[in-house]
Amino acid sequence: MPKVKVDGVELEVPAGATVLQACELAGKEIPRFCYHERLSIAGNCRMCLVEVKPGPPKPQASCALPAAEGQEIRTDSEMVKKAREGVMEFLLINHPLDCPICDQGGECDLQDQSMAYGRGASRYHEHKRAVTEKYMGPLIRTQMTRCIHCTRCVRFSEQIAGVSEIGALYRGENMQITTYLEQAAKHEMSANVIDLCPVGALTSRPYAFEARPWELKKTLGIDVSDACGANIRIDARGREVLRILPRINDDVNEEWISDKARYQVDGLMKRRLDRPYLRRDGKLVPATWSEAFSAIATLNPGASIAAVAGDMVDCETMFAAKALVGALGSDLLEGRQTGMDYDTSSLASVNFNTTFSGIETADAILIVGSMVRWEAPLVNVRLRKAVRRGAKVFLIGPEWETTFGGEFLGEDLSVLGNLPQHVAEALSNASRPAMILGGAALGRGGLEAGLAAAAQFNLVRTLEDGSSWNGFNVLHMAAARMGGLMLGFAQKGGIADLVAAKPKVLISLGADEVDYARFADSMIVYIGHHGDKAAHAADVILPGAAFTEKAGTYVNTEGRVQLSDKAVFAPGDAREDWTILRAMADAFGVNVGFDSFDELRNAMISAVPALGVEDLVDYGTALNAGGGSASGAIAYPIKDFYMTNPIARASATMQQCSAELLHGEEIAEAAE
Repeated sequence: MPKVKVDGVELEVPAGATVLQACELAGKEIPRFCYHERLSIAGNCRMCLVEVKPGPPKPQASCALPAAEGQEIRTDSEMVKKAREGVMEFLLINHPLDCPICDQGGECDLQDQSMAYGRGASRYHEHKRAVTEKYMGPLIRTQMTRCIHCTRCVRFSEQIAGVSEIGALYRGENMQITTYLEQAAKHEMSANVIDLCPVGALTSRPYAFEARPWELKKTLGIDVSDACGANIRIDARGREVLRILPRINDDVNEEWISDKARYQVDGLMKRRLDRPYLRRDGKLVPATWSEAFSAIATLNPGASIAAVAGDMVDCETMFAAKALVGALGSDLLEGRQTGMDYDTSSLASVNFNTTFSGIETADAILIVGSMVRWEAPLVNVRLRKAVRRGAKVFLIGPEWETTFGGEFLGEDLSVLGNLPQHVAEALSNASRPAMILGGAALGRGGLEAGLAAAAQFNLVRTLEDGSSWNGFNVLHMAAARMGGLMLGFAQKGGIADLVAAKPKVLISLGADEVDYARFADSMIVYIGHHGDKAAHAADVILPGAAFTEKAGTYVNTEGRVQLSDKAVFAPGDAREDWTILRAMADAFGVNVGFDSFDELRNAMISAVPALGVEDLVDYGTALNAGGGSASGAIAYPIKDFYMTNPIARASATMQQCSAELLHGEEIAEAAE
């Protein structure tokens, strides 16, 4: 490890570190625009200048200069100060200085660094250049006159997202950043360039002119649009959530989120259920809470009651429903709405065991029945990193446009039991082999065949360094799935067991993907937040809270327990889900053992201790015995990336993305 001096302080830095990283290890702030920890080094903004000896008697860009033994680095000399002032002066030559009307105002790197490192005045009086606006789709608003050519957006699109949609045209003063042929950016992670842009050139189109950052209350939350559990920040003003931004968590989402996680937020205010409803004479009519509970209680179901959990439900709500159903003498609980009935006796057999960060180190990966780009965009980013490290990827299923290459082997599940020789050899010879089973591969014997392949290729092993490796992964798509399985929301025969039991009352916890025609003889009590599919089938609607309107525990597809806080209150007469279930217990005359949220959470943790620790749950390494054969054409379950849940279906932004980006419709804009 080389030793360097930074402003007179000697320290050791890791081999391969840059001078900028050495300065940060010494606690020095180095301004930068083009440099980003997760992107390649460009060295084109020149803001990170420092003085380095031995070396030429001039400032040098610290982001692109390797730290070497014996270097003396000055970050606060007069030469450095004047050099940074000069660079900032050049950067502001053509910048329009329209901070009062810029959406980046208040959280703009250019603003902050011009105040900290600029001269305070400009010596240039020539006309500023102007750049025509570029169209980048319904999510990204452009003001390219502000662009300082840091190329972060270009490098993100090419290196992280893996889609070459954004690039640079022309040279020198005429350089422009644009999408190719000025088409919309269509990949599922496109809006992350808004966070990366250090100026106001790329801003959020749906959020434009909505609020200033100091007006917003910021709450820590967990994304529920898929099963990855991305860490997010919920920004709200009053009772309205205005935007969602990513939080840094290197183990889960690094600092990215999908476009759906970011922009389905406007659906939280539309099509909301804000009062109870009862079905009378075939029509849903408004009712009071007492009328709704009386109608439920008069049925007196006894043990003939069941509960089905939706894809975005928190663990506390599921535990409260389990306590209510159990107090009435029933154990009919299910969370797999579409009918899957795979074996859950060993949760390691249905978990993403390598973890998201671990899949990056795999050197041979077999993906079965998963269109990863739509089912888990954040895992898709990890797979790209694995391929860049040399991993070979093979896929079974209908072909789709991957961003990491890979070889498609066929569209039928039977391929899993008869892999081509070169694929079998690649998995057998790999030191870290991995398999990913998607939702389309869990039925028709797919899970059992996958477990048999896991045993055949020894996916669970001890590595040379003594660490353990479990390369068998199941990629779920529902944020509530792993938490529900831990709480017992799984019948041996799946939802068919609930249908066969013909319960008098079926409690639907935001379950909008169930075929309710199969429960024609049951009273369907829907506890949810949107007037979506299940609400139309319900006999009683009890308005609940969305994920931003309640605190809750979520377990992602890799078995990581995470907590989300309450950002805003639910609209109208809507209540938090657990309070509705507690009131239903009173209506049925049973005791569920809790009267407050803290008591509910403590009871849940007492029943399932793993839910009380914010970390990866240890499901063990023992996988169920596989066997049998799998067959049948694979059909991916997600047909429209932007329309996968009630919130997204209510979102005007997601509807526009679906129409324009997936279906090629032209969106007409009103004349101004």
